[in-house]
Amino acid sequence: MQFNSFQFLVFFPVTLLIYFTVPKKLRYLWLLAASYYFYMSWSVKYSLLLLFSTTVTYGGSLLIHKYGTTGEKRKAKLTLTAVLALNFGILVYFKYANFLLSSLEVVLHALSIPASFSAVDVLLPVGISFYIFQAVGYSFDVYYGKLAPETNLLRYALFVSYFPQLVAGPIERSGNLLPQLKNVESIKLWDGKRIRRGALLMLYGFILKMIISDRCAIAVDEVFNNCLNYTAGAYVAAALLFTVQIYCDFAGYTYIAIGTSRIMGVELMNNFNSPYLAVSIKDFWNRWHISLSTWFKDYLYIPLGGSRKGRLRKCFNLFVVFAVSGLWHGAGWNFILWGIIHAIYRIAEELTAEPRKELRQRLGIAEDNPLLMLVQRLVTFCLVAFAWLFFRIQNFDQLKYMVYCIFMTTWQLGSIWSSGIGAMALLTPEWKVLAVSLVFLAVSDILREKKIPFSDWFEARSPVFRAATFILGILLILTFGIYGSSYDPAAFIYFQF
Repeated sequence: MQFNSFQFLVFFPVTLLIYFTVPKKLRYLWLLAASYYFYMSWSVKYSLLLLFSTTVTYGGSLLIHKYGTTGEKRKAKLTLTAVLALNFGILVYFKYANFLLSSLEVVLHALSIPASFSAVDVLLPVGISFYIFQAVGYSFDVYYGKLAPETNLLRYALFVSYFPQLVAGPIERSGNLLPQLKNVESIKLWDGKRIRRGALLMLYGFILKMIISDRCAIAVDEVFNNCLNYTAGAYVAAALLFTVQIYCDFAGYTYIAIGTSRIMGVELMNNFNSPYLAVSIKDFWNRWHISLSTWFKDYLYIPLGGSRKGRLRKCFNLFVVFAVSGLWHGAGWNFILWGIIHAIYRIAEELTAEPRKELRQRLGIAEDNPLLMLVQRLVTFCLVAFAWLFFRIQNFDQLKYMVYCIFMTTWQLGSIWSSGIGAMALLTPEWKVLAVSLVFLAVSDILREKKIPFSDWFEARSPVFRAATFILGILLILTFGIYGSSYDPAAFIYFQF
């Protein structure tokens, strides 16, 4: 079930209505039933994997806590290892089996060893990387003594399967989400201000997804699916549009998820903070997919030694984390290389930090100099946009061809439109809608960066104005959104991870 589907437009109001009316002690049970129905709308049989991960981390964490309190650290560590092996084992099988087999074939052929492996006939379960990381993070927290384990299996099952963030995050921390779900019966349900703010976030998320991201997708897909029909101008435009597409797609899902949950009185963590206004790659990863970045920091980077063992070890740890992050995103070498590119960016930043600081001091340029920050933002954006090419390509031959054309073309500004941009499956009116939408996106991100919350300003307006805003937003989506019987609803990109 996708957020941008008619099915969800029926599911959520019904879920909300019953949630608001059932006895307080039954609220969490209703949410659990609704969450499993939400997931089973994709596949009933794969919901067993969700149940398996839930029961393994639930039972394993109880044992980890028991052994920890009795001082049996070795048994606690062995139990945690077993929990990780079982969870990551099913993740590897369903997500990476065919990738590993094909990679092994290539290696064996390179060694002149004939080998041929049959592909594993499996379908990647929706959101498996998200809910496994969330469940495993809970076991880590119990192991490190950050919280006591939840003894109620059904309440814990709701934590793992909570439908607003189940299939594409945020990857919630047990310390934030679990206590809220344990006390859901004490939540004041009818809170007009909270419900309006939640609905406003949902509306914003739908605008990002249906008006901006899915419109970008039309042009991006056209170029990447038919790259030989286009020239360098179209490749640059497609790369920049994909940069916007993936942001609005993923952030759109996040805002809908946070808004949906807020309406029900449960606050999810923020997952984006104007990432394309970052002044460095480090800053970018502090703003993009925050729940995953902090997960890797707490459960991989710090256990590896973090920055505590010298600069060389820190650079190695950064390389490992970004490479694993690339692999998390997809079973393909392009995703791994995407992660490695970001690792190279971060390591270069780390190694040049002091020389850059000394140069600024010699030139008398303050670190917060507006012109310097503008240059840093532009450079960071270009680096991120280039890396996204590796994320989007269909094969490496396509990448080599597109990059060659981009860098070997003699650019003339007057011929950019005629070089292919104007034919990227979008008519001129569609380009105008997209241009206005991008201005809207930029303004909203700048306001967030300036810490000027639109929601506070919105709440200070009259009820008539607030109602008119919601009506206008819905009309904009109905008028300019990408949907309909002739359109195959676009799944959120991060569903595949």
